This record gives sequence, C-alpha cells and structure tokens, in this order.
Amino acid sequence: MKRLILITACVVLGMNSALACTRAVYIGPEKTVLTARSMDWSSDVGTNIWVFPQGMKRDGAAGANSIQWTSKYGSVVSSFFDVASVDGINEKGLVANVLYLAESIYPTPSKNDKRKAMSIAAWAQYVLDNYTTVDEVVNGLGAEPFYVLEVMTPDGHPGTGHLSVSDPSGDSAIFEYIDGKLVIHHNAQYQVMTNSPTFDQQLAINKYWQQIGGATMLPGTSRAADRFVRASYYIGTAPQTADLLKSTAAIFAVIRNASAPFGTVAEGQPNIAATLWRTVSDQKNMRYYFDSSISPDVFWLELKDIKFTPDQKTMKLAMSGGEIYAGNAVKQLQSATPFVFLKATVPAAG
Repeated sequence: MKRLILITACVVLGMNSALACTRAVYIGPEKTVLTARSMDWSSDVGTNIWVFPQGMKRDGAAGANSIQWTSKYGSVVSSFFDVASVDGINEKGLVANVLYLAESIYPTPSKNDKRKAMSIAAWAQYVLDNYTTVDEVVNGLGAEPFYVLEVMTPDGHPGTGHLSVSDPSGDSAIFEYIDGKLVIHHNAQYQVMTNSPTFDQQLAINKYWQQIGGATMLPGTSRAADRFVRASYYIGTAPQTADLLKSTAAIFAVIRNASAPFGTVAEGQPNIAATLWRTVSDQKNMRYYFDSSISPDVFWLELKDIKFTPDQKTMKLAMSGGEIYAGNAVKQLQSATPFVFLKATVPAAG
C-alpha cells in the first residue's frame, strides 16, 4: 500500500510539469560513452546549433549582481529560442543538458548574500565554458559561487529546470534547486533524468518498477515518471558494444522509445508534449548528432573538424527556418553574432 501511495503521489506531481524531456547515458566497453536527450515542448522553440570558441566574455543575465566569466573551453550547443543553451558538448567531451522541472524553487538572496546571480538560460553554458569533468562541475557548483534564477520563456512558460552533466569517463551528476537550496546527486549510475517529480522521487519510482521487472511490464505513457522507468530499463538492457554504429543505434533506440510522436496533444494534460528533436553526444569520438522530428535525416558535427581557439568566430548552423542537413554538417556552419541569454527574474533581497 505504501508503494502504491508513493507511485500515485509521484505521478500526480509529474502531471504538474507543463513541458517534458528525457536524458539517458549509454556506457559501453572500450570507453564508449554517449549521452542522449530529447526536447519535448508544446510549441516550436526555434532551435539552432551554435559553435562557441574559447575566450568569450559572458554575462549571467541576472541584473547588476550577475556573474561574469570568460570561456575556457569551446562548445557546440543547441539553443532554446536563441536565448538559452539547453544542450551541448564542449571540446573536452563534457555534456550538459537542462530539462524542465516544475518543482524547482530558486533562492531568494539575503541582503548579505555574497553570491553572484545567474539566469537559468546561461546555466548549461557556464558549465561547458568552465569544466572538463563531472567531478570539476560538482566541486565548482557545489561551492555555490552563484545561484540560479528562473526566467519567463518567450512562449509564456515559467523557465524552471534541472541540470544533468556527464563526461567521457561515464560519470554523471544531477543538479536541482529544491526549496531554494542546491541539491546535487552524483553517481555514475544516474544515467537517466526526465522531469517531475524531483530526482530522489524518480529513483524511488524506478526502484518499485525494478521489483516488477521490465520484461514483465513497463509503464507506457508519455508522463515523465513513465519515461524515466522505460529509459532506465532499456539503458540497462542495451547491447554492450564498442562498435560505433551499434552503440549509436542503441542510444538512439532508447531516446526514441522515450519520445512522444510528433503532433502529440493530450487534452487536459499540458505535461505531455510532442518531441521536437533529439541529440546524441558521442563523448569518445567527439561527435554531436541532431535528429529533428521534421527532418528525414540525422546529421552531426565532428568536433575534431572544428577549431575552438580564441581567434575563431562564433558559428551557427541555422535550423529554425526548416533547413535540412545530412551527414557531417560542419561545412554548413556560418559565422554569426552570439545570442544573448534571456534575462532572469531578479527577486528583491530578503
């Protein structure tokens, strides 16, 4: 009965999420690591792919107390309305993904708070700009040199979310702001993240389903808790191979299984949205795949073909106009002015 109550409560919590995404990490032999994520959203988010070099001057877009930094590492990212970095990989193979989390409650700073502030729109980019491993991210963000603030998205949704990171060793960490406090979950076994409820509750739900056994029954809806269970099961049963084609096929199969068909609309259930796109970051071979739901082809960028030195310009691969690419699209990159992070909602100091 207690388990039933827990599952019911978590599913109800999960229905409060207005938008949805899934992230999963494949860990195979011979240092094979691939991180996939899907973007499920109720409207077109105008995604383009950006290549940022080292040495960029950054501002956290959070008012007068905003954190500022200079990028140490170059990165390839997918944008959200060209006002936020929500997914990407840097030149060292560190991957960052921001997914929606309705339960997020960000800090209200005191007048004596010495921390800087940052818009959630810049959170993933800060990680990609400054770190090379999950350990570095955990230590750096855990010291809390800044706190994150939410935004209002261009299409009118509260911009609240949690962050996942993974590195070429297969290590993972999840970062959430719960009741104004930063909570960090750090373990290489944390290969899956979806949306609501909070990560600790997702683990509890998954433990229940593990006792049932995925070969017996798996939850099949597009709700976040169900996607977490399915992705966890299929990641655990994916073939262990260092073969590039087979390992890539395995992770794509998992993330597609957790996707909602294009055009999906669930009346009265705003938490269920169609999958707009999927990415796969190959952290061994340094390749960034992009799979659009409205494109006939998967394409990718070979990071080994990109120069990230400070003398390089910001580059953009335009997709928001319906452009179609196939294979390695590095040659289609065009120089562009970097987008500006969406400004945060800055609370009054308490």
